[in-house]
Amino acid sequence: MRRRFDTATLAVALPFLAFVGLFLFVPTIGLAIKALTPGGSFGFTSLQRALEGSYRTAFVNSIALAVTSAVIGGVIGLLLALSLRSMQRPRWLRSTTDSWSAVASQLGGIPLAFAFIAAIGTQGIITKMLGLVGVDITESGFSLSEFWGLVVVYLYFQIPLMFLVMMPAVGGLRQTWAEAASIMGASPSRYWRSVGLPLLLPSFLGGLLLLFVNSFAAYATAYVLNPGAQIVPLLVRFLLQGNVITGEQDLAYAIILWTITLLLASLLFIAVLQRRTARWSST
Repeated sequence: MRRRFDTATLAVALPFLAFVGLFLFVPTIGLAIKALTPGGSFGFTSLQRALEGSYRTAFVNSIALAVTSAVIGGVIGLLLALSLRSMQRPRWLRSTTDSWSAVASQLGGIPLAFAFIAAIGTQGIITKMLGLVGVDITESGFSLSEFWGLVVVYLYFQIPLMFLVMMPAVGGLRQTWAEAASIMGASPSRYWRSVGLPLLLPSFLGGLLLLFVNSFAAYATAYVLNPGAQIVPLLVRFLLQGNVITGEQDLAYAIILWTITLLLASLLFIAVLQRRTARWSST
């Protein structure tokens, strides 16, 4: 029976593995070969140039945008999960928050960008309403096409994604642990410092890395709000469209390879943190 189960599992997994290999591993290997053989000979020239000048600026901007939106969204998402952990009333609040998070965490791209333009853009509804009471967000320097404008838009899908990531971890905190700490004379703050937060830390760090990857790879939303933004996804689009000088294709491959390497490193850290979280949550 075990042999039949293993055979059936392998038969089901083979199409998926073939799909992943054909559309992920094979292109990545080909990309790495082209990036490491500029001009037909092995070398790291293209990889070095991809981290210089304006290309390095694009990486710095993308990392800053991803880290900022991940930290802010992660903290708010964690606080939201903690606040709803033991809330019983109103009963509709928990289910509504779960439903909204499931939808909002996957909402992005062009629809999200246009929604924010219609809401808090230069001629947005909320912008006009605030103008009626003497508040002009445009004159204050806020713009959806600038750094903090992109952060605000990204938070719309970063916060619910972190909420979904942290809810299982927060739900795994047993009430008996808090009761045991109280019996031993520990205050609520001491319990959270010594028990609660250390147990949530692996999930929280994994969530931050997931938000980082999610934000770093976001393309369509940033393109609609600011097509000229110096961030890696838009730079990759520029290069993939063939808008490069003759002989500069190797540089495009190198930039994409650096991006893949950064995202893969983040995903590996996420996997390690998830295994650590599963270890204590199963005990």
